This record gives sequence, structure tokens and C-alpha cells, in this order.
Amino acid sequence: MKVLLVHNRYRTSAPSGEDIAVANERRMLEGQGIDVISFDRCNDDIDDSSWASKPALALNTIWSQRSRSELREVIRRVRPDIAHVHNTFSVLSPSIYGACRAERVPVVQTLHNFRLVCPSALFLRDGKPCEQCVEKSLLQSVRYRCYRGSRAATATLAAMLSLHRTLGTYARDIDRYIALTQFARDKMVMSGLPAARLVVKPNFLPDPPAAGRGGGGYVVYVGRLLDGKGTETLVKAWRGLPDVKLKIVGDGALRAGLEATVRAGHLNVEFTGSLQRPQVLEQIANADLLVMPSEWYEGFPMVIAESFGCGTPVLASRIGSLDELVDDGVNGLKFTPGDADALARGVRSLLADRASLHRMRAQAREYFDRHLTEENNFRQLHDIYRGVIEEYGRQSAVQPGQARQ
Repeated sequence: MKVLLVHNRYRTSAPSGEDIAVANERRMLEGQGIDVISFDRCNDDIDDSSWASKPALALNTIWSQRSRSELREVIRRVRPDIAHVHNTFSVLSPSIYGACRAERVPVVQTLHNFRLVCPSALFLRDGKPCEQCVEKSLLQSVRYRCYRGSRAATATLAAMLSLHRTLGTYARDIDRYIALTQFARDKMVMSGLPAARLVVKPNFLPDPPAAGRGGGGYVVYVGRLLDGKGTETLVKAWRGLPDVKLKIVGDGALRAGLEATVRAGHLNVEFTGSLQRPQVLEQIANADLLVMPSEWYEGFPMVIAESFGCGTPVLASRIGSLDELVDDGVNGLKFTPGDADALARGVRSLLADRASLHRMRAQAREYFDRHLTEENNFRQLHDIYRGVIEEYGRQSAVQPGQARQ
């Protein structure tokens, strides 16, 4: 099987878990003997240094004839069996889907976020979930300047989505969508994507660590310190947990304010900053539990896979995909998002019952072994590819004028 992997990487100054997931998937496919051809671009190549460059950038985001032509040339040269698209924003643009269709190559699209229905890609506004672009119209995103606080930049994305909906790009040119969780699938169906073409396949963790033993005497948070992540609620909860050590692993715009709160309240919290992956896994494996206090709809946080791989139970907000991934009393506990008192109670409840915590460690690793290994993920993805290729062959035999189902 020959797979054309299409991905628009994010800026190197803003590391993305999505880029890591795509790289992991490419290595997995190659390791299983799949012939992978990469067609990728990087947002580092964008010149937005002057106002004069912005109109051209906006037009390219909506429709890049250059990307479309270059991809057609690659397809003609390598003749892939299938194209797997991860991200088209913003150098590639959705014009590339039509290039695949014109060259009669079926397309699979992984939905790492909600970009196809939400200009901010996150269903997030002012640190809380927002679905007004689905409930009302894309004009709501422009009204609230949802992308980078810019009305012009948000309008560009809204125009991109509107144009390609009108052209039928998302309904016609993509043969299968992969959502990372059932929650994400349900949201995308509610937003108008065809349910028959949406399947669920999670992320996976390559080279998993051995299950840790915990006992490090601390609770850990791993992630960026940004709006929507719930870190302010997390730190607030520690006002009632003076005898419990919290380690915050990561960095971000909120760090200085969080550190000031910790200093002012003399809280039992340590900021480690960003760490390399082996160090992160060590921190998770030795922790008694990991906290995911997010207040927005996470996609499939790799830290959940890492925590379960380490056998570390997760205390998570009861929201979005986290509500699906964490099973109360089995591999962790859940609490009401934004409720610092409920978070603190969850920590105390877990730490007070060491026998249950030990049982949850085993069950967290068991969940990982059942659902999040590379071997399981390859089987799922390979089955998706084969199904799409076979279906596309049948559809190609339909007489001209007959609609695809």
C-alpha cells in the first residue's frame, strides 16, 4: 500500500501536539512496511511581516492554487493508493482536496481539532466552551475576534469555511473522517459532517514506558499554561491542600501570574518548566496521580495516553473527551470543571484510599494496553485505509451522474 501523507506543520515557535501525533503515525506506518510519501509545508514559510503581505496570505489561506498544482504533480508521479490529510492550515489550504479528487485518489482526513466548523479550531472563547458558530453562524467568530484576537484574521478563516462549504469540498472530496474520540465525532456530526463517513480512532503512544509505581509523594499537572486549560482553578484548589505537593510541568502565558498566586498564598506548588519527554514520563510515573483540569473540549491529550501508559490514575474535569477517557473509580476520578473545591475533594479522596489508588494504577495501564498501543492503532488505521480504497473503487464504478452516498 502506498500512502500520501499530507500535513501543514505549525510554526516551530509554537510546538504542537498535532505535529508530534502526525510524526508518530508516519513512523508507525513506515515501521509496518507501508510506503509513505510525505507532502508537507510549514507555517514558518509564511511572510506576514508587513501589511502588504496580508491580503495575499488571506487569499492563499482560502485557496492556494500553488499547493493544489504541486500536489497534483506529486500524485501523478507517485500514484498513491490513498491520501491521508491531517492539516491544511494555512499554507496548503483546502484546495488540495480537489487535487486528490481530480487525480482519483481517495482521501482520509484526521480531525485533530474542530477547525472545519470553528475558526478558532477549539470551540473556545474567553476560556470557556463556545459553539455559537454552529448554533448561529460563522459571523459570531468575527464578532468576537476568535482567532488571535483579530477580526481580519478570523474573517479570513470564516470565509475559507464558508466558501468550501458552498463548493461542497468537505462533503464531496473527503471520503472518510477520523475523529479522535466519540465525543469529537458526535460534535462534528452535530455540526453537519456526514455521520456515515466519520469513524473514531484515538492517538497512540509509541515506545511506552514501563508502568510506574507512584509513591513519589506528589500530584502532577503536565501541559501548557494557557486559557482553557484550567490551571488557575488548579492553583486555587491548592489553597485547601497545604499537605499535598503539586508539580506543574510546562510553560505558557499564564505562568507568571500563577507563580505570583503561589508565592502570595505560600502554596505547596513547584513549577518545573518544560521538560524533555523522558523527564516528563518520569514525573508522571512517580506521581500519585495526574490532574487534567481543562475547561474546554480537549481533542485527545497525549498526556492522558502517557499517564495511562505509566499506570498513573487521572483526576479530570467532567467535560468533552476527558469525560469519555476517564472512567470514574476505574482509572481515575472526575470533577466539575472550574470548581476548585471539587478538584481539591477529588485529590483528597484519591489519596485517602491507597488500596483503591493502587488498583486504579493497574487499570489505567490495562486501558492503555487495550486501546492506546501502536499495534492496535496500526490495525485500526490499516482497516480504515482498506475500507476507503475498496469503497472508492466501488464508487468509481457508479455511472456518471449518480450521486455518491
